[in-house]
Amino acid sequence: MTQKQSMFKGQGKKKSIPPSRHGKALHVRKGKRDVKPTKVTKDMDAEKELTKFINQCNEKKAANLASKEGGDLNILKADADPSKSN
Repeated sequence: MTQKQSMFKGQGKKKSIPPSRHGKALHVRKGKRDVKPTKVTKDMDAEKELTKFINQCNEKKAANLASKEGGDLNILKADADPSKSN
């Protein structure tokens, strides 16, 4: 029986170079996907508003800490009426 080259110790399969895709789409694998819910409930809306509020508070706290420690970060307030700024 003839010996195959890949049978010797330390010799494994050589990795092949993947073919160039040249603008072809990536292969989409089957499996779990992130599907948005079709019905938006009141609880979901309330949760989203709460999350926005918490994020806004966290950003303000971080900006205050950075400006107190001698940082260059400042809170910019939006103008209420753009016609008055000119």
